[in-house]
Amino acid sequence: MTATILSGREAADSLLNRLKPLVKKWDPKLVIVQVGNDPASGSYIKQKLKSCTEVGMRHEHKHLPETLTLKDLMKTIDTLNTDPDVTGFIVQLPLPPHLEKSVPQVIRAIDPKKDVDGFGAYNLGKMFLSVEFEHLPPATPSGVIELLSYYKIPIEGKHAVIVGRSNIVGKPLAIMLLNRGATVTICHSKTRDLASLTKQADLLFAAVGKARMITKEMVKKGAVVVDIGVSRDEEGLKGDVDFEAVQEIASAITPVPGGVGPMTVASLIRNTVKAKERQMEND
Repeated sequence: MTATILSGREAADSLLNRLKPLVKKWDPKLVIVQVGNDPASGSYIKQKLKSCTEVGMRHEHKHLPETLTLKDLMKTIDTLNTDPDVTGFIVQLPLPPHLEKSVPQVIRAIDPKKDVDGFGAYNLGKMFLSVEFEHLPPATPSGVIELLSYYKIPIEGKHAVIVGRSNIVGKPLAIMLLNRGATVTICHSKTRDLASLTKQADLLFAAVGKARMITKEMVKKGAVVVDIGVSRDEEGLKGDVDFEAVQEIASAITPVPGGVGPMTVASLIRNTVKAKERQMEND
């Protein structure tokens, strides 16, 4: 068996093409706030700005100095919250070391109507109560759901195992899968005998950021494997899954790069369009 490759680029292009007429209709604007010069952040931001250009969306990259104080970052957020021309904005993570402990405070400061990353408590809370994305859902897990939908991979009645419990990916993805009828198991660093659980998965999601931690021996024959985790070494981007080995046993698998990453970006664009629609409805 050789797995079907789930191309996030193909699925993302499909979503972005559907968004183009809505971008033209609503004319939203996305602002990306970057503090410092984290190289991975620079790469991700470049992808986001490129996708904005592709769909014709107005965008701005606010690149602030590494030494920025929390007070000045909060002032920037307040300005963006109150600027009627700004539809939505994100604060690119990670922040510099002196601001890391303030990330929850920074996320709380973002107006929920403009929280297009979907990290704030309001949008996370709405996600618990909704199957459809009426709110602004976290971009990566909603991108994963869109990817499964594009390839017509069923969720209802399946056993989904998620390795990783972050607030950004693991936990919200679990809720989205539950809301769509999956039985969900969440694994993490304290889980005993991880392989015994991952081998039960019909749908296996790896979201840890530890290169090639999911081996062929940990995967059930015919499983769908979605590699969300990303890490870098001297050879470049690596996923959490040993791709070459696992594709021999899985029925379908996402590559890294070119899998979940493009879906995250496309979902961010979708959230920005959705935010603009809501703002116009409420005017």
